[in-house]
Amino acid sequence: MATEGSQGAPRQARALTLVRNPRLWLFPSILCALVAVLLSLLYLGGIVNPMGHLHRLPIALVNADQAPPPPGQPVNLGTQLTRAVIAGTPGDTVHWRQTDDAGARDLLASGKVYGVLLVPADFTASVTRLTTGGATERPTLTVLTNPGLGSLGSSIAAQIAQNAAHQASAAAGKQLLAAVPASGARGPDTGATARLLLADPFAVTTQVGHPIGSHSGLGLSAFYFTLLAVLTGFIGGNIIHNGVDGALGYSDSEIGPWHTRRPTVPISRTQTLLLKMVMTAGMMLVTTSLVLLCTAGVLGMDAPHQALLWVFAYCASLAVGLGVQAINAAFGGIGQLVSMFVFIALALPSSGATVPLQAVPGFYRFLGVFEPMRQLSDGIRAILFFDARSDAGLARGWTMIAVGVVLALAFGFGMTRYYDRKGLHRWTPQPSD
Repeated sequence: MATEGSQGAPRQARALTLVRNPRLWLFPSILCALVAVLLSLLYLGGIVNPMGHLHRLPIALVNADQAPPPPGQPVNLGTQLTRAVIAGTPGDTVHWRQTDDAGARDLLASGKVYGVLLVPADFTASVTRLTTGGATERPTLTVLTNPGLGSLGSSIAAQIAQNAAHQASAAAGKQLLAAVPASGARGPDTGATARLLLADPFAVTTQVGHPIGSHSGLGLSAFYFTLLAVLTGFIGGNIIHNGVDGALGYSDSEIGPWHTRRPTVPISRTQTLLLKMVMTAGMMLVTTSLVLLCTAGVLGMDAPHQALLWVFAYCASLAVGLGVQAINAAFGGIGQLVSMFVFIALALPSSGATVPLQAVPGFYRFLGVFEPMRQLSDGIRAILFFDARSDAGLARGWTMIAVGVVLALAFGFGMTRYYDRKGLHRWTPQPSD
């Protein structure tokens, strides 16, 4: 029973009285603490030590040296170098994909490797000239980068390839210097030049292997465009969810000092979910168009295949929005928190868009198999940087969008129909007697 004052009006509760009630603190405290711990571990755990968690980062290794082996050696020097690079890689940190030059270019163009280490065709001949004093320049190994896969991933691959090349050069230099006295390199000038070159016989140069536009955020525009698609679906879905509940009288509408409660519209949970999903499909048409207009039109983001980009981004936002509506319908009051973890908290660190999945702990690689942002970022990256090739991640992106829509519809309507059959109707809160 509410306590009445001297004029018969209910006595209002006071904050300082209620704050001493431990039951009022219990649920929010536990939930806020869990959110803080989980978000801290999830976000920082994926980026704090990328080199320490490196696992099979794909880098192409090309040996274009087809010269015959030097006298007394079973294989040419290019083959010896590539074998030394592979053998000198610790553990499973790198997945060296041995191929030819054309194959490496295709791997770069499809986003399947983060970089390339290229041994030139005249490598054996160039090194041989060093040992005979007939050369004044070192043979050059070339590292090709792939900025379309993100600046960090491309930088890690370039660093690994450069270090591997320099280590191979130092090891080869010791062997070649030991062979100089028997090689016939005579004369003070020629001998001094040969020894200087042989101490570090291989030069290493770095080039962009698959160029991207100057308005691409150093390869990060794909990630941020994906984030926009996910956020418009997530935020838009929750706005529609709250707006519909307020319009149907199932929740209060409060903006500043203005508070309204509309008459309750008798409607089943299933029909309410259908209404929210239809509105989500319509609203995503608007938000996707505005996102593309702002990013490509106003800001000048490099965006080839704009029609395909719009269709893919719309379907991505729609899949997220439908998922939000399904989760909210199933979980009620904590649905927005659950959907935040599904589509944001777990998705961002496992997307592989900023830090390669090969450079994060195994837990995030596991999440990346099914978390939506990884699939969506691969698809948008393929459209923006890899000529919309299906094997660059676009086909997988379409597949996962379709799977996500089916799961959202099946889960959402399955739960609401179950609630309706059980007679678990939604009731508006009533004041106590």
